[in-house]
Amino acid sequence: MTTTQWTIPDLLQLSGGYWNACVLHAGVKLDIFSALNGATLAAEEVAQLRGADPRGTAMLLDALAAIGLLEKHDTAYTDTPFAAAALAKSSPGYLGHIIMHHHHLMSGWARLDEAVVTGGPVREPVSHGNDETVRESFLMGMFNLASQLASRVTQSVGLAGRRRLLDLGGGPGTYAIHFCLANPELTAVVYDLPTTRTFAEGTIARFGLSGRITFASGDFHADPLPTEFDTAWLSHVLHSDGPEACSTLLKKAVAALSPGGELMVQEFILDDTKDGPPFPALFSLNMLLGTSTGQSYSGKELADMMTAAGLSEVQRLAIDLPNGAGVMRGSKA
Repeated sequence: MTTTQWTIPDLLQLSGGYWNACVLHAGVKLDIFSALNGATLAAEEVAQLRGADPRGTAMLLDALAAIGLLEKHDTAYTDTPFAAAALAKSSPGYLGHIIMHHHHLMSGWARLDEAVVTGGPVREPVSHGNDETVRESFLMGMFNLASQLASRVTQSVGLAGRRRLLDLGGGPGTYAIHFCLANPELTAVVYDLPTTRTFAEGTIARFGLSGRITFASGDFHADPLPTEFDTAWLSHVLHSDGPEACSTLLKKAVAALSPGGELMVQEFILDDTKDGPPFPALFSLNMLLGTSTGQSYSGKELADMMTAAGLSEVQRLAIDLPNGAGVMRGSKA
């Protein structure tokens, strides 16, 4: 549990903090940073490029400058080097997808009280919904996030001697890509819903790995999984379901492994008391908003489910990851 010494200004800053987020979201949604991208333009010019009102555009640009993402020179604006690197679509480090994913979640979070009263979701899951724009923001947003961590994870996990990886619920294939880049002898299968195929195959091709990573379509709850893998990777999959469904999926994943194989689970992991760290606790509420049974799990809960699924020597790996994320690993006899 984290003890915070609150003050009234701190409390009010927390309450109104969404204003800053909305300024960022509007800037990304209107693609302001790509319009600038190193140029210095007046508000009227940016408004014309984006088909927006000059007065409203000037106010937004001033707010973006006030929070430090733009610089204002007399009556003209330019983006900061950081903003150009992170928020212009032409940049290889573009993070706009995950920011738009956060934007699509906001309406649900505004109804958190309803979800708490009813105990059920107040919005459709964004991961595999019918809106292609929302789904793209989710899938490529997960790519944004995973790309920040994948190199650190793959170096710490180490798959030396492993030859065949199942990336279960792998979305755009980010981890399969990074595991294969770090292990030249490794091949992988990304298994996810058919709606994910286009995003995954496009991402895999961009890294030149189409010959080593394939995509298999299916619903991992309802359909049989491919088999004979020596490693299975489940990254941020289990939190979408309740304990019963998670236990069933883990047993299927273990069955997909050859003897001696290992299964790794990455999640935002709660303390065993469940009152921290902050992000996993908040993320559990995000699952309440969009799923019927999803939640964050503690390290003990994950270890117990993995052991019951037939794994031994289950442990949390010593990897320092942000937001309370962690990796659990177990072996199949």
